[in-house]
Parts: sequence; C-alpha cells; structure tokens
Amino acid sequence: MTEHEGPYSLSLDTKMKAAGVNDRMQDYILQCVAFHSFPAPGVLIAAFMVDYALELLGAVPGQRLYAVCETPKCAPDAIQVIAHCTTGNKRLNVLQIGKFALTINVSSKEPEVEGIRVYVDPAKLKRYRLIELWYGNSPSYDKRSMELSLQDEIFRAGRNILSYERVIVKTSPKPQWKSVTCPECGEQVPDYLLEDGRCAACGSQGYYEKIQ
Repeated sequence: MTEHEGPYSLSLDTKMKAAGVNDRMQDYILQCVAFHSFPAPGVLIAAFMVDYALELLGAVPGQRLYAVCETPKCAPDAIQVIAHCTTGNKRLNVLQIGKFALTINVSSKEPEVEGIRVYVDPAKLKRYRLIELWYGNSPSYDKRSMELSLQDEIFRAGRNILSYERVIVKTSPKPQWKSVTCPECGEQVPDYLLEDGRCAACGSQGYYEKIQ
C-alpha cells in the first residue's frame, strides 16, 4: 500500500477529480482521511478550511503556526495533518464551543498577533442542500442513503461554504513551573495544575477508579 491507499482512496480520488479539486487539496484530503481513519464529512470540510486559512495568512505547512479549533469534532485532525499544529507540540488549542470554526496565526513574541478565523457560513449553505441537512443535524439527513452524495457535494462546494475574518489572538507565554507531588496519588505534576493542593486526576478531572 502507498501512503494514501486505503478502502476509500479510489472512490475519493474519482470524486475529487470529477469535482475539479486541485492536486494539492486532493493530497491534503487523502492525508486527513488516512489520519482520521475514515472520510468523515467534517474532516473533508476542515481540510478546505485549513488550506483557506493558510492562504489568507500567507503561511505554508512547515512554518511555525498556532491554531485554535472551536470544536473537538473532526476539524482538529485536519489542523494537525496540514498545519502541523498538534496538542502534543502545544500549538493547537481545542475549545468546546460547538462551532465549526478555526483560527490560525503565525508565531509571535508579542502579547497579541493577527490571525485568520475561517468558519462554515450558514448563509452559504443554502446552495448546498445535503451539506445544510448534515450540518444542521436535520432528521431529514439519512447517512446510509446520502453519505456518498454528501461527499460529492462537499467536493463541489470546496471553499464556497466558508467565510473568514481577520482577528486578534492573545498569545500565551510558556508558564514557569516546578514539579510537585500530589499528596493523594503520589504522582508528580506541574505546580500550576494543582487544584486545592492535589492533581486534577484526583479532583475535577478524575476519570477512573483503581481495580483493587
């Protein structure tokens, strides 16, 4: 198998070429689909969003960029694959706002920096019935019978369902910290992440119970 081969590659290649998607975007989309593990509509749309933001910003993949994503669904994967902003390198901040929108900015030592915010524009969805039904979580959207047609419509739409705005983003300086031991679990954490003297896993972010 080549880098982009998989169960969806052939059909996606055909669909994208038929819709006139350029070679760069085809490559981005196939990379995003492989990373996400399947061609979710949100990943396909987000690939166009990231590419659009980079163009407006005058940036290129490989450049040190920072991103904020306003949903944890699908879009963060496109940001990570194309812009190389990841949660691991601390250049991607994922917010639970619920909007399908993202902002990308270049690196800056200033307290504020200009960025580009790209979002799915509901007013522009009127021209694309299936995308509008899917995006609005309409009961009229039937995944089983409409999914493949939805892909075609997403590829035809491309950037036509997107809008953007230039925004000012506050930068976050790297915090100075020291390692401390949680008195409850005995594990070490950065001091600034303590909650009432204990780690978050022993407090508000506890998500497991030990097997006795």
